[in-house]
Amino acid sequence: MKPESGKATATLVVSMLVFGTIGIFRRYIPLPSAFLAFARGMLGGLYLFVFTRIRNRGKHEKIEKKNLILLIVSGAFIGFNWMFLFEAYNYTTVAVATLCYYMQPTIVMVLSPVFFREKLTGKKALCAVVAVLGMVLVSGVLESSRNTDIRGVLFGLGAAVLYASVVMINKKIVGVDAYEKTMVQLLSAGSVMIPYLLLTSGFTGGVFTVSSVVLLLVVGIFHTGIAYVMYFGSMEALPVQTVAILSYIDPVSATLFSALLLKEEMSLLSAVGAVMIIGSAIVSELRPSLRKD
Repeated sequence: MKPESGKATATLVVSMLVFGTIGIFRRYIPLPSAFLAFARGMLGGLYLFVFTRIRNRGKHEKIEKKNLILLIVSGAFIGFNWMFLFEAYNYTTVAVATLCYYMQPTIVMVLSPVFFREKLTGKKALCAVVAVLGMVLVSGVLESSRNTDIRGVLFGLGAAVLYASVVMINKKIVGVDAYEKTMVQLLSAGSVMIPYLLLTSGFTGGVFTVSSVVLLLVVGIFHTGIAYVMYFGSMEALPVQTVAILSYIDPVSATLFSALLLKEEMSLLSAVGAVMIIGSAIVSELRPSLRKD
């Protein structure tokens, strides 16, 4: 492995571990999910604004109108996606919420033939079925002994659908720098929460303490701004398949952190479901590379 690749791999792994701790931090921020999504988008977007201006030496890349509209729309989806995910953390364990959220690759896989005319191969179809079955096990609906709040599962799946929409919209956005693109999306994600918060009195809800404000800044700047810079920076030196596979460190680490730090238990069936969801996603990611060899 080249030194550059080794450094990029380490940076990507760290960024995924950072993403994997968001659910832990959310547990200790007593603020509405919509406000948390607003703050995360605005803080992360402003950090990337400063970063791109320093990186590009003050120059601003003009984005075509069509791409700008798509970025704003996808950014709005990201805002509500975060809100749904943060709500999922409120109603179920971090592990279950995260695994529901990581149904997103399966959703994209199933919808790609409809929106992009991509062939759904037998292997991909099997992976989708395995992931759905794994989701059933993770949800706990088959276990009468588990006190499962289905709202957490539904919020997690709602977040997955919204993020799948973002992924599909991003496929139509070409010729835009990754950092610039993410900056617009994050600022849009934060902005779309403003009218929602005004309509729901979300700005006055929750408990603002010194610790909650500090944790909010950490999630906005570190978990979003800095982590995205690390993520996109590492992508430039690594193969696409390597990035795709290492991205699953996020749900795996989130599951482990929830068990170790929050003492959240996972039943045997849920553990099997987790392996099915993550395993099927990884197998489906491996296929393009294998087909080229």
